[in-house]
Amino acid sequence: MKIKITLLLIIIFMCSTVLRAQSNAIKNDTLKEVVITSARIDLPFKENSRTINVITSKDIVNSAATNVADVLQLVAGVDIRRRGTAGSQADLYIRGGGFDQTLLLIDGIKMDDAQTGHHTLNAALPIEVIERIEIIKGPAARIFGQNAFTGAINIVTKKNLQNSVSANIETGSFGQLNGSVTVGKEFKNSSFIAHVGTLSSDGYRNNSDYNNYNYFLKGVFNKTKQPIEMIATFFDKKFGAENFYTTNPNWNEYEETQNSVLGFSTTFNTGNFKIKPRIYWRRGQDIFLLKRDDPSFFRNLHITNKIGVETNVSYRSSLGITGFGVDISRFSISSNNLGDRNRTMANLFLEHRFVFGDFIDITPGVAVTYFSDFDFNAFPGLDVGVQISENFKAYGNVGYTFRAPTFTDLFYNSPTTSGNINLEPESAFAQEIGVKFSALNFLASIAIFNRDSDNLIDFIRPNTNTDVFTATNIAEVNTKGIEFDATYLFKLNDFNQSLKVGYSYLEDDIIDQNPELSRYSLNTLRHQFITQFSSSFIKNVRHNIMYKHAERTTGQSYNVWDASIILDVKKVSFTVTANNIFNAEYIESGFVPMPGSAVLAGLRYNL
Repeated sequence: MKIKITLLLIIIFMCSTVLRAQSNAIKNDTLKEVVITSARIDLPFKENSRTINVITSKDIVNSAATNVADVLQLVAGVDIRRRGTAGSQADLYIRGGGFDQTLLLIDGIKMDDAQTGHHTLNAALPIEVIERIEIIKGPAARIFGQNAFTGAINIVTKKNLQNSVSANIETGSFGQLNGSVTVGKEFKNSSFIAHVGTLSSDGYRNNSDYNNYNYFLKGVFNKTKQPIEMIATFFDKKFGAENFYTTNPNWNEYEETQNSVLGFSTTFNTGNFKIKPRIYWRRGQDIFLLKRDDPSFFRNLHITNKIGVETNVSYRSSLGITGFGVDISRFSISSNNLGDRNRTMANLFLEHRFVFGDFIDITPGVAVTYFSDFDFNAFPGLDVGVQISENFKAYGNVGYTFRAPTFTDLFYNSPTTSGNINLEPESAFAQEIGVKFSALNFLASIAIFNRDSDNLIDFIRPNTNTDVFTATNIAEVNTKGIEFDATYLFKLNDFNQSLKVGYSYLEDDIIDQNPELSRYSLNTLRHQFITQFSSSFIKNVRHNIMYKHAERTTGQSYNVWDASIILDVKKVSFTVTANNIFNAEYIESGFVPMPGSAVLAGLRYNL
């Protein structure tokens, strides 16, 4: 397989070199000038001294994905471990960290859940309303505090859709039927975007059916004076959870989840100050049955609420840019398994970006976090960037990160899982160096990273004769790796083409443990290779080919090919997507095999 990958890389390089000589360069300024809002100090992509990936709305369309989990599958260093399709349940990992160690934000609103990180992607938005996705990796994410242990992902919604209506319907293998309507409306002093959608399937294996519904509303009011932005979401998922957590073939597990968010924010620009206050409420609900047809056998019901307020401030002076702010939140849970519990969290951050001439920037910073059940913790760090030339930049990051145990880690109890009230918080010291190259039609970056973690939490068992996995603080763990990303844009016969390549390598010393004794930590991606070729050779017709190679620390290796074609005819777009074309057999998480070959055909009408 390594030989095949090497040959494929050589072929891609040779082809791109030939095409470069035969084609005219096309500009790639759009991405370079995107202002990254997931950082506390807003900066254009090109000026950031951090490892950041940006997925644009155009990238999402070309991926032909139906949900955010499938979109993130195409980013090196990001590991989406799915237990089903359509994002029914998917766990989010960055650089080998756990699903509790990655923070998801929606327009800057923190979606962390003190119950469990299993619910992180339940808050992911429908792809029709997403402007871009910002992915920040490594120690530079420390400024977000809790849950940004290995990285953070910010989903940025579209500002407006003018006066428009679009409708989408798709059908395909396994009885898939998807439909959605998205509306944008502009008024003199306000605007809104509304979306309603559904994804359903009979399932690709026993007890893997699902019915997922999503609702989204975004409004901007008082636009001519002091704009106030509102965002409201509601997601409802019902799905068969066959062997999601057990190997018993007779239980037929089942789960229902709900996730809703309501947030209000505004921005004040006063002289050199930019002040962005926000208030939000997030609610979650989770019902889990070990036996779908017998709720009395084992049933979990968790209802969670998080209320938060925050203010982020940036100040520009002759000394550079200062970012500071505070966010305070209250999390509560009512559960028949975990009990009635609450946690108060406060996060204070401060950083300053010094710029020396036009080629060196240094950003020291610190985040101080308080937990009502784990006291204070501080996360100092430093980012350094050196602009070697107009197109070439080197950078380095170093910092501390921290994660408090979830309520599931502490208190959960089931026939196969046991929490541990004596758990200590996780902590890590991370370092990273990287380089970025950006030109008119070529972007590339490479980063080398190291993370020394202490007290990592995993559910483990002492031997294979024991059925119960108990939450445990693992001893010190060292994780190191390398990531590479490149995008090449070119023209062929006056049609735009793009080639994207990503590779990541990860090594951690935890792999010496017996994989049968660990539930989560031992399934990381050792090698990950991703490439996507988006092309057009006929007017109004676009093609996309995606290839993903994964080799996990458990020894599992697999290759998945996807392809799509999009035909635009005036206001109508026809799509056909083929997933897992060569019917690869693989597992991303636990005991759940992923589906074989599948086809999805769709039609989108834009009015």
